[in-house]
Amino acid sequence: MRPIPLLLLCSAAWCAAPGLEVVRPIVAQSDGGVAAPGGFEHVAGETLFFSCRVSGYAKTPEEKVHVAYSVQAFDPKGVPLTEIYKNEMVTDVAPQDKEWMPKIATEIQIPPLVGAGTYKILVKIEDLVTNTKAELGVPFEVRSKAVEPSDTLVVRNVQFFRGEDDAQPIQKAVYKGGDAVWAKFDIIGFKYGAKNRIDVSYLTSVLSPSGKVLWTQPEPAVEQSESFYPKRYVAASMGITLLANTRPGEYTIAVTITDAVGKQTYETKQTFTVE
Repeated sequence: MRPIPLLLLCSAAWCAAPGLEVVRPIVAQSDGGVAAPGGFEHVAGETLFFSCRVSGYAKTPEEKVHVAYSVQAFDPKGVPLTEIYKNEMVTDVAPQDKEWMPKIATEIQIPPLVGAGTYKILVKIEDLVTNTKAELGVPFEVRSKAVEPSDTLVVRNVQFFRGEDDAQPIQKAVYKGGDAVWAKFDIIGFKYGAKNRIDVSYLTSVLSPSGKVLWTQPEPAVEQSESFYPKRYVAASMGITLLANTRPGEYTIAVTITDAVGKQTYETKQTFTVE
């Protein structure tokens, strides 16, 4: 029996493509910038400029490309950092532009106060000509301040400073009359309401060596907010200026914290010395 030749009859829309794929991912620190080197650590609050290309797409008989895509970043536990970014691309591609590849570009805001670790940008694409899909996870590293987690309301990282804007704490909390005393600490372990709402307040007082209350905040400091990504901790601070004739001794800063959403309270005391 004479073999019958197999005729591959296909339109431009359905001819075999090399395979839909996300390629050339770039995570940069500036718009149009070069990719950050391997192992580079981004920081909380930074804006990332992400781009990639789409290869292996198909074309319609009219030489059109139609691709839909989404981009979203996730923390090490798989929690999304921001709302998903979605878009579509419909464009004409001339035969001489056969090496051209659609470009996806967007900005990704790392929320403030996130934890350290390996994060991921997930790109999903769909070729609407052939109804094929592909995706790619692009990892990036984030460094941040260490704040030990807690299941209940608690204070971490109490440090003393000489000025409100000082970056480095003092090694020993020792002051003299007339000095400014600043204490900074982190509040963690509060609960979340709808839309990651938090309602945390704290009230600070200064006690004399004998335990007498010398000063109390007129009103509690309050942190009330909602956010797409849950706020990991609250950065808190208090400051006073000692009287010039303050007697030497060991003084105490007392802090009372209230979590209105979780109906929790926490109290802590920290001492400093006046010489």
